[in-house]
Amino acid sequence: MKEITVHSYEELSEVVFTDCYEKDIRRYRNNVVYRGVSNKDFRLMPKFLRICGHDLTLENSVIRSFRKYGYADLQNSSSFWQIIATGQHFGLPTRLLDWSYSPLVAAHFATEDIYEYDKDGAIFAIDLEEAHKTLPEVLKKELDDNRASSFTLSMLEKHANSFEELKALSDKPFFLFYEPAASNDRIANQYALFSVCSDASLLINDLVDPEESTLKKIVIPKEVKWEIRDKLDYINISERLLYPGLDGICSWITRHYADLSIVNKKEE
Repeated sequence: MKEITVHSYEELSEVVFTDCYEKDIRRYRNNVVYRGVSNKDFRLMPKFLRICGHDLTLENSVIRSFRKYGYADLQNSSSFWQIIATGQHFGLPTRLLDWSYSPLVAAHFATEDIYEYDKDGAIFAIDLEEAHKTLPEVLKKELDDNRASSFTLSMLEKHANSFEELKALSDKPFFLFYEPAASNDRIANQYALFSVCSDASLLINDLVDPEESTLKKIVIPKEVKWEIRDKLDYINISERLLYPGLDGICSWITRHYADLSIVNKKEE
């Protein structure tokens, strides 16, 4: 995939805003979504593949256990896709990947862990319109009919209510993006959506043409991680906003008062 290296917060801002301005509506808009990682060598690998890659048949067991033991919190949700999204947000190993419409939210996730400052971070950027070229025709039509670039729950549920039904829509593997209901502040504040592959064994990287501009990686060298991190904190793109609640506040306070010699040593 194409890689772009930025050397400052200002360069990052320039990269994500390039070619975004639409004169007709006098607004900055595009169809790109972002995912931040603390190590640029990380792949677009869902947690389920990392944990259960030795036996993909465990997926149904994972979901069944989550529904059984999480019933008290899930009893008001009947949507398969909402339940999976909820599990993803709370750390369940699923085949979903978290993305955001906000490049600055992605930058937060690329720079939040100060113990990873000896590694270059990255922001993956993917063009939704280009990505949806892999979709089966019935799903392309659903997006076109709704003039949408990602699926809502109701749009997706018209065609599939499980991973098995999703895979059955096409003989060829594909991936899509969908937005869960904003059932909690984290989903809303992170401007979140999820990608999902129809085949649990495959990554998005396996399904896009490497010669196309569909998928890009914006590399954040370790030397500029702290500058970007500190400026994000200054404009309140931090755990206090993205993880509402006491756990987010405590995470922010921990980093806010951390010994910066940790960062300096990592940068050397």
